Amino acid sequence: MTTDTNSSRPPAILFLGDMVIVARQLRLITEAHRRGYAPLLVVTPDTDPEELAACRADGAHPLSLLADVVNVAEPKVDLVVPAIQPLLRRYDVRGVLCIGDFFVEPTGMVAACLNLPGAGAGASRTSRNKLLQRTSVPHLSPDFRVVTPEERAGFSTDGISFPVVVKPVGRFSSLGVRQVKNPDELPAILATYPEDETVLVESRVVGPEFSVEALTQNGEVIWAGVTGKATNESTGIFFTEMGHTSPARLPEEDVKALLDANAEVLRRIGFGDGITHAEFRLSEGRAVLMEVATRLPGDGITFLWHLATGQPLEPVMIDLALGEPTSYPAPRRRAYQVYLEHAYGSLLDVTSTGVPASWVSVDNNWPVFEPAAADAPPRAHAVLVTQRPGAVLGPQTDSEARSVSVIFDAPLDAPADGLAEKYTATVTISVADATPAEDEGETDRVLADAGSRT
Repeated sequence: MTTDTNSSRPPAILFLGDMVIVARQLRLITEAHRRGYAPLLVVTPDTDPEELAACRADGAHPLSLLADVVNVAEPKVDLVVPAIQPLLRRYDVRGVLCIGDFFVEPTGMVAACLNLPGAGAGASRTSRNKLLQRTSVPHLSPDFRVVTPEERAGFSTDGISFPVVVKPVGRFSSLGVRQVKNPDELPAILATYPEDETVLVESRVVGPEFSVEALTQNGEVIWAGVTGKATNESTGIFFTEMGHTSPARLPEEDVKALLDANAEVLRRIGFGDGITHAEFRLSEGRAVLMEVATRLPGDGITFLWHLATGQPLEPVMIDLALGEPTSYPAPRRRAYQVYLEHAYGSLLDVTSTGVPASWVSVDNNWPVFEPAAADAPPRAHAVLVTQRPGAVLGPQTDSEARSVSVIFDAPLDAPADGLAEKYTATVTISVADATPAEDEGETDRVLADAGSRT
């Protein structure tokens, strides 16, 4: 890496991501500013310009620290690179960081062009396309078939064992992922995708789901942790994540299988520097890759690791972007995020008799998490509302359809029995003209132990 240390331009860190995700990771902005770097931000029209302007004008809001903002019509390399040229003339950009899925590929390309630490152009491209991932690590992938738009009508199911899972190659957050139980159902499911979208038809891997969050520097993993998942897949055709446990409750041999597979995936896609979030299933002791993302994890997982280890991840992410030696500690507590079921209808209010409800989509700010001592009793930290008043709540078909979650933690070896029920019982979701939710699974019972195996 080379930087122009004699430049008269102010040093800066370039962040790429829309406000809905940036608001979750505001410590990145404050940390860059604390270190003397001008925080720069690239957004798309998905960021409301009036809301962003209001946050920047509010001296108490971390986004007031932004030195400059650039808007691009879409998060594409061919649009981002021209748009940042004025920033590159005015600032000495020393680091480039992606905040959210949309900007993964342009972030990797910009870092590579500037000769700065980053995922790498190839790894960034691969992480946005499930077919490229399957092609890179076929031995860690499910059996799959590619269905292009042209092949959709005549697609043959010969040689395919059902049930299968249909996945768009370029989406995220479980968007468009569907389970198909028999060959007769497949044509109708394939017909629901846009005419230009390529999908995968994959064998249904049976086993619990996990994610591996990893910090990598110069191609070497310096820290990795396993997060357990709970989904609503057992009661329908969807695969929405309804809970996370960091670290997962697992025997050492299963942890090793997941960490070894993750390291192999990162090596094969050529990942260089930064944070990654890869999702696997454990099937008969074998780690099977679902997908890998060269970005920070979604939902509240960064905060779960903060509560589990006692240290935030954002300063380490800044270190990695700047090429500075860094480290991250082992967990000393276990942290949980549980999503609540909700009635169907228009959202009126969310109240809590425990910790206050935080309307993060309204305030564009997440609560500050304060880690507890390793041996402190279980403790609720947040009730997070990720919808706005008036939003129409329905089936939780993907991550964007969820509404409310609770975050809590406990000593590392403490049993989780009853904790999810205790903390979710403090929350009331009020819905106008409410109709009962369909059976979305016994989430209250299982979420607190998401991904555990005994």
